[in-house]
Amino acid sequence: MSITPKPFALAVPDQEIADLRDRLRLTRFPDQAPGEPWAYGTDLGWMRDLVAYWRDGFDWRAQEARLNAFPQFTAPLSGIDVHFLHVPGKGDKPLPLLLSHGWPGSVFEFLDIIPRLTDPARFGGDPADAFTVVAPSLPGFGLSFKPGQARFGAEEIADCFAELMTGVLGYDRFGAQGGDWGSFISSRLAYAHPEHVAGIHLNLMPLPRDPAAFADPNAEEKRYFEEMAVFMKEETGYQSIQGTRPQTLAYGLTDSPAGLAAWIAEKFRIWSDCGGDVESVFTKDELLANIGLYWFTGAIGSSFWPYYSRMHRPWPIPPGGTVDVPMGYCEFPREILRPPRSLAERTYKDIRRWSVMDHGGHFAAMEHPDELAHEVREFFRPLRAG
Repeated sequence: MSITPKPFALAVPDQEIADLRDRLRLTRFPDQAPGEPWAYGTDLGWMRDLVAYWRDGFDWRAQEARLNAFPQFTAPLSGIDVHFLHVPGKGDKPLPLLLSHGWPGSVFEFLDIIPRLTDPARFGGDPADAFTVVAPSLPGFGLSFKPGQARFGAEEIADCFAELMTGVLGYDRFGAQGGDWGSFISSRLAYAHPEHVAGIHLNLMPLPRDPAAFADPNAEEKRYFEEMAVFMKEETGYQSIQGTRPQTLAYGLTDSPAGLAAWIAEKFRIWSDCGGDVESVFTKDELLANIGLYWFTGAIGSSFWPYYSRMHRPWPIPPGGTVDVPMGYCEFPREILRPPRSLAERTYKDIRRWSVMDHGGHFAAMEHPDELAHEVREFFRPLRAG
């Protein structure tokens, strides 16, 4: 039976916005631990300022309007209603491109890059490089969540998105791009559904994080393993709790908007190329649009599920498995991990483009939409004809 997507527009009820402001007004703040600001997590002074702005200055309706300026739809897939943006390209033969976000992101990450992909001529590019962009909310995230629905790992999300692209939208051949969980999803799509995937472009390299999996490392690989050891010690506490006790953490972050904001905003600071000043890269409005989507949908608990799945299953590309479709990669200097190409080549057997950028971080589509859009266009240009 064919599935007809339903048009969608976001409209949070007024009473939910009023409830949020009441909760923000009653925020109970912790004290500030001794030492440098941000040394032990989100800084108290910065959080007081963010909460005050969220309560008294932030315009959620303006952010809704930004999202609603793009054509959006929902479709029943894999037992849930999947939300997605579907933006036609402006060119003779736009290539369908699936954009997959990650955690703690959302489709708000893509609002600046989508026009650069769908209408490159508007930004000084070639109309022949246009894409038709499909940008779903990951199942369990934001507008692809309802209480009580099934939980999805990267493998199920990839299968769901393959059905969205081929069975619902009728794109038998498409490209995929993503960072964070989007890189896992794009890679799994290419592994499990290679007949439909023209190529994948990643801005995070999703390789196993066990040095024992890579025998006889060279000097560059040893450097990477040393960096990874620091990351695993200092920066993965959120993964451990989200991947082992997601339900317990969900109570606090679903009930407290300040807690939710502190949990998410810290990642935007530490993972971006901001030099310690998160607002030098992201405005409060950009941060709160993304945080607000988690708040109003109540989806923070279900968004943890890919972490639980990852910690309790084998790696999404099984041992000995390879991704054989063309792959492009864009390494940003403040990405959380930056594996060398020699390690990536063990899994990705057809690397066509490997770009090392001189600035930028984990949230590349928000931080540097022009540069990332350029890399995506350059990678897919020779793959368009099939």
